Amino acid sequence: MTNILLVILCLIIGILLQQLKELPKDAPKTLNTYLIYIVLPALALLHIPDTVLSVRLLLPVLTAWVSFGLSWLLFGSLGKKLGWSKATTGCLIIVPGLANTSFIGFPIIEALYGSEGLKIALMVDQAGSFIIVSSIAIIVASIYGHEKKRKRDVTKKILTFPPFIFFLIALGMNIFDLQFSGTMHEILQAFAGTLTPIALISVGLQVKINAETLSLKPLWYGLGYKLLLIPCLIFFVYQLVLPTYGILYKVSVMETAMAPMITGSIIAINHELNPKLASLLVGIGIPLSFITLLGWYYLVG
Repeated sequence: MTNILLVILCLIIGILLQQLKELPKDAPKTLNTYLIYIVLPALALLHIPDTVLSVRLLLPVLTAWVSFGLSWLLFGSLGKKLGWSKATTGCLIIVPGLANTSFIGFPIIEALYGSEGLKIALMVDQAGSFIIVSSIAIIVASIYGHEKKRKRDVTKKILTFPPFIFFLIALGMNIFDLQFSGTMHEILQAFAGTLTPIALISVGLQVKINAETLSLKPLWYGLGYKLLLIPCLIFFVYQLVLPTYGILYKVSVMETAMAPMITGSIIAINHELNPKLASLLVGIGIPLSFITLLGWYYLVG
């Protein structure tokens, strides 16, 4: 409950801070730069080295890849059919295609399914969402962004993207059984702990909710996909391969049903993929997901 209240409070603070005339216009971009260059690498070094890799976790991890792949297929096609701008199409592929599997997903999964559920959620986030947002999401952003980039430039952007670099370092530490401890571990925890407040305040600074924004059809296409369509698909398809009473099935559905990922919105905003829509998808999607998650929780038993 504390984490959920923190999420709501930070969004409200960001929205209220919009009223300050002293606030620089590029404040959200500055906050996003801090998150990408400092916080996300800290998260990778903190969690990945001591994550236990297991074949049985492959199916839950695949939900993140399926969600993003179908998002690309669906919104890529809809964008052409409905005449959306490339920026809007790219935004809808990235933001609804990625679930908020960490700082909203972790506390909810732990509250519902305990430490065993949290271990599964951690793998879904690190081996699924985190890899995608650090690599494939950058490819999509480069394709749909304003600037034309060559394949070599896109590859360079991924390989020099700080979260991806530190993900590879952390994965190497996991393979060789190396972990940080003592002071270094505490420093990483301190930086990682700033993710939720900074990211959500940044989103709140860019959310402008009114009758006009609520009538945006792409917004509801995105939220309909993220909160209803893709979890519905996982709900039915995974019944064919997993026992419905098991924790793997339940966590797979619930993690897929989480609100859009804030980091995904940061990637979209930094690449100028309809920043207004990216902020709305997160700013409206997070509180709305608390209602839809309740429904999915009862459906999975």
